[in-house]
Amino acid sequence: MLQRSRTLPSRIHQGIIEERHDIKHYLQVDLQPKAQTETEAISIESNYSKCFDDDGRLKRSGTFWTATAHIITAVIGSGVLSLAWAVAQLGWLAGPVVLLLFAVVNLYTSNLLTQCYRTGDPNTGPRNYTYMDAVKTLLGGKKVKLCGLIQYVNLFGVAIGYTIAASVSMMAIKRSNCYHKSHGKDPCHMSSNGYMITFGIAEVIFSQIPDFDQVWWLSIVAAIMSFTYSAVGMGLGVAKVAENKTFKGSLMGISIGTVTKAGTVTGTQKIWRTLQALGAMAFAYSFSIILLEIQDTIKSPPAEHRTMKKATTLSVAVTTLFYLICGCMGFAAFGDQTPGNLLTGFGFYNPYWLLDIANLAIVVHLVGAYQVFSQPLFAFVEKWSARKWPNSNLVIAEYEIPIPYFGVYQLNLFRLVWRTLFVLLTTIIAMLMPFFNDVVGILGAFGFWPLTVYFPIEMYISQKKIGRWSNQWVGLQILSFTCLIISLLAAVGSIAGVVMELETFKPFKTSY
Repeated sequence: MLQRSRTLPSRIHQGIIEERHDIKHYLQVDLQPKAQTETEAISIESNYSKCFDDDGRLKRSGTFWTATAHIITAVIGSGVLSLAWAVAQLGWLAGPVVLLLFAVVNLYTSNLLTQCYRTGDPNTGPRNYTYMDAVKTLLGGKKVKLCGLIQYVNLFGVAIGYTIAASVSMMAIKRSNCYHKSHGKDPCHMSSNGYMITFGIAEVIFSQIPDFDQVWWLSIVAAIMSFTYSAVGMGLGVAKVAENKTFKGSLMGISIGTVTKAGTVTGTQKIWRTLQALGAMAFAYSFSIILLEIQDTIKSPPAEHRTMKKATTLSVAVTTLFYLICGCMGFAAFGDQTPGNLLTGFGFYNPYWLLDIANLAIVVHLVGAYQVFSQPLFAFVEKWSARKWPNSNLVIAEYEIPIPYFGVYQLNLFRLVWRTLFVLLTTIIAMLMPFFNDVVGILGAFGFWPLTVYFPIEMYISQKKIGRWSNQWVGLQILSFTCLIISLLAAVGSIAGVVMELETFKPFKTSY
């Protein structure tokens, strides 16, 4: 039976939305005059120190392993499928080197960012719960609004990209079975729209999980799926190389004049493809925007930044190894004909069952990854709405729904409506622009420099009070400027790719 939660004054209602683990919400304490409330909160915190952290929230329970699972879920996403294509554009000489450089830069700037979780003292300083909180505390001013715009547009774009990637994998399963039944006689053309809608329905359901820390189990499942399809892609690449008895591909990448499914590669297209490859590689490592949200789930002691640094190092090392093997083996297997999505290059007929497993693993992984990237955006909109309309029952009120074997679910009508509309919008846009490689490249280019490099560096400089024109300051600025140039070049290449795709594209009518 549906029951409305006990009514509290509006200020506590806002607290429920902003921080569901606040002491007063946990103990159902009524609002008192300001001075009395502060004294009471201090007393409660001291009496319940075993249950609450230093900021008054319930003890965080995240560990090195859960943080690693969250990061791997975020890092090994659909981007891994385009890495073989990216390496093929750059060639044996530059491909692996550029991939390693992206890994090193991401690891370095992520470690700088972990030290911005607490302002001041790394063990006891005030916490920055989100990426935006850290920017507001350490940089302030117009940079907060700029960062928010870039971050949340990027998260929105990632949701669109994951919807496209999931539909591609679902279609691949259907087509492989169709090929198998017809023994390759049926071309098995189909539209991606129905598969995007199916994925969207699943995300509507999972998006009702209230908080980021409650999707840890989904991240672990998704991380397992990541290893599954990466291992299949890697294994099939190795098998294909063994079958060919040679490594295909050249030192400089795809050759001018090569005939591909998209047409003959011209000199201009070679340039666009090379730049687009940079965006694809940047996207493959895009997780900094949710790093502090992940760090906020970690228990202490030891200090959160120490645990997070270890988790980040292990995650990036493991994913880079997978990336190198998948990307290089895919290029070695197909050479100039390396497909945009690695798993589609092995055909649909044989071994169809193994490809089905890999594509199913991708879909399951993307269901979880979609949530990992969307939760910070969900939280931002809901906190803003609670501050804007603190007395609205639609925004504030929660209703208790008993679920057998799972306990009580807190239903919020605003969360139900807003998150459903969000998934609906990302699904419609994905149906309008189903260009996997181009969307991946644009997202990587758009988010890499500002979110992965610029803001972490600027926040670290502010946090550590690094002097202007000191050796360390100059070194950090050179790194930032270099990455800016790379992002701009990648954006140009990816936008050019979209423009070329739009020349023959018909909305909602694309078939594969």
